[in-house]
Amino acid sequence: MTGLATEDTLIRNASDVEIFARRCFLGSPGDQVGIELEFLVFDRTAPALQVPMARIADALPPLPGGSLVTFEPGGQLELSGPPGSLPVAIALLTADVNAVRLALRDAGLALGGVGLDPLRPARRQLRLPRYEVMARFLGTPYGSLMMCSTASIQVNLDLGDRPAVRWERAHLLGPVLVAAFANSPLSEGRPCGWMSGRQAVWERLDRTRTASVPASADPGAAWAEYLLDARLMAVRDTTGNGGNGNGAEPYHPVLDGSTFRDRLASSGHPPTLADLNYHATTLFPPVRPRGWLEIRYLDAQHPASWPVCAAVTHALVMDDRAADAALAAAGPCAEMWSSAARHGLSDPLLRRAAGACFRAALSALPRLGAPPSLVCEVAAFADRHVTPGRAPAADLLDLARGPGGRLPDWLAEEGRI
Repeated sequence: MTGLATEDTLIRNASDVEIFARRCFLGSPGDQVGIELEFLVFDRTAPALQVPMARIADALPPLPGGSLVTFEPGGQLELSGPPGSLPVAIALLTADVNAVRLALRDAGLALGGVGLDPLRPARRQLRLPRYEVMARFLGTPYGSLMMCSTASIQVNLDLGDRPAVRWERAHLLGPVLVAAFANSPLSEGRPCGWMSGRQAVWERLDRTRTASVPASADPGAAWAEYLLDARLMAVRDTTGNGGNGNGAEPYHPVLDGSTFRDRLASSGHPPTLADLNYHATTLFPPVRPRGWLEIRYLDAQHPASWPVCAAVTHALVMDDRAADAALAAAGPCAEMWSSAARHGLSDPLLRRAAGACFRAALSALPRLGAPPSLVCEVAAFADRHVTPGRAPAADLLDLARGPGGRLPDWLAEEGRI
């Protein structure tokens, strides 16, 4: 990194932050995609009970596609597939999801493809130092809900040779894609008032780290300003007494509202590149640059439907022809983040825009090498959800409002969730 050589390099001013920020937009010029899937996990005989993380881990099989397995603080299972072309990335991750579903079924468990836990209260299982700091900083109830009860699909895309173009597309398409894939309308067994309750949770956290990076012709400069103006979540203890004795990072929370810009202006020891990098990992805008684009605003989907979400997002950002058609329709919706999360596709403007976006994606997918089976899955999703204006969340609402309390049984029935 030019001008920032090592983790111990001091960050002395805003210009050093801008060097770091601009490096976040330097990455592969290719068209690869990496997909990260988070799943809530339910006990098939008692879906209202929390499943211990160790029970999930013990049930996991070897993964044929090579996905990385991690856990979120509430025990959500995350599968991070190897990056590749769209067909390869989806094929590898599909093999792993199928292997996990079968193994968990044998262990009496089921993957929950929803963006917000519809039954259980937030309970944290992981006690890593990073999560201890995050819990104190973000507080309750929304910090706990975000950490322990939400699940998403993260689509990671190469920046290509025009990073600013893909960056802009990922933002402009955001509200339409949030609406189309809204899948989290319930909390503790009741409607929460949002089709994407997960997105509503994020909107209620510290907006200096969860709001969109402001639109700019110079995204590197905009990201630098975002880094500077975001509140500090934690700083390293430089006294040597901040660790917990087990080699964990000696970070402690910052609760006075100060920003990274404030820290640069203070008379204390300047932050290092390691401190700035850590700060960047605590920021969660809907799209985040990390040498690639992290698209973070999508609710988790049914284990059989997530390829549609990844394929549509990839096609609309990466394919120029599809992007032009999609943005012509999605542009008027670019600021409708809250409406998309609250109403999903019941908003007429978002529904029309989503229809145009899906048509554009369907035309692009064969050009991107998608197999006919995937194209058919995207078309079927459009017919079921987009054309009638019923995001996946509508199906969950029907279950919650229907007779007989069908939601717990549905959650427990492997192959349906």
